[in-house]
Amino acid sequence: MFSKKKLIIYAACLLALAAGLVSLHERQAAAQNPSLYRGSAGDDVFRVQQRLSQWGYYNGSQDGYYGDGTFQAVINFQQNNGIPADGVVGQATWDALGFSVPSETPAVSRGAATDRGDVTLLARVIEGEAANEPLLGKVAVGAVILNRTKSASFPHSISEVIFQPEAFESIENGQAYRPLSEESVQAAQMAMGGYDPSGGALFFWNPGKSVNPWIWSRNIVTQIGNHVFAR
Repeated sequence: MFSKKKLIIYAACLLALAAGLVSLHERQAAAQNPSLYRGSAGDDVFRVQQRLSQWGYYNGSQDGYYGDGTFQAVINFQQNNGIPADGVVGQATWDALGFSVPSETPAVSRGAATDRGDVTLLARVIEGEAANEPLLGKVAVGAVILNRTKSASFPHSISEVIFQPEAFESIENGQAYRPLSEESVQAAQMAMGGYDPSGGALFFWNPGKSVNPWIWSRNIVTQIGNHVFAR
């Protein structure tokens, strides 16, 4: 039998544990981007409208209200990026827009590439394009994307490079939205930290697969794993 004193201590411990679990749940919930759908309103909707407008999907009023125009813009964005086109801004859509959960990856810096969402976006393309490649090959794929942001021939942000139409097969076919491996995240961090085993390449491809013959006109720099890298 427990004494009254022990019961009081036991009850206090249970209350403290319950409070801790509630606090943990609240912190986890706060770290998640909210799901948005028709009728939603607020700053999160504004962020989505602003990003979709920057990328040419939305030309309506950036008023923070999720109306028909925002809904159709989200549908079009999802269709173009291999995400189920349900018009709901869930986590996969947040990630594709470059608004990943901040706690997923640490911030690193390489020039303009300082956003944590950029790390996740970069890791997704690495996963989709080079999942079976060695770590060095994964880093090289990430470096190519970063090299493009510095070239006058490409857009100057990671997200714009990644979402250029037909730029990366894994974005088109949805392979980039598979669960991320730790190695792909590590490779993205290494590339954004300045490591470039591609030798400044702007292109990569698998010579064992069917590719546009034009790509062979590029100056090949190196080969890592199954990928050829060229300027």
